[in-house]
Amino acid sequence: MIIPLSIAVLVTGGVYLLLQRGMVRIIFGLALLSHAANLLLLLGGVSAWRGEPLPDRVDPSLATDPLPHAFVLTAIVIAFAVTVLMLAMAVIGHSDDTKRMPATGEERAT
Repeated sequence: MIIPLSIAVLVTGGVYLLLQRGMVRIIFGLALLSHAANLLLLLGGVSAWRGEPLPDRVDPSLATDPLPHAFVLTAIVIAFAVTVLMLAMAVIGHSDDTKRMPATGEERAT
């Protein structure tokens, strides 16, 4: 019951932040959504009542499926790389002159 509730809170917070205007808030919203997706993948693995996927310790028929854990590990690495890339683009784009034209020395025709 706690994991589905955590997923719901993360999705709600992620959607709320995605609907905000600032770029950093949008990035944090995507990060929250990726955490919710990771928890959902872990929940699909259902490792709560199964043993570790080690053949010498647990019978293979009773072991948990290691594939969702591998998916989550891959998703964490990809989400971290995408978050760093988007934060770098937000920093670079922050000083972009979109409000006023840069001074070129030319007179403006009116």
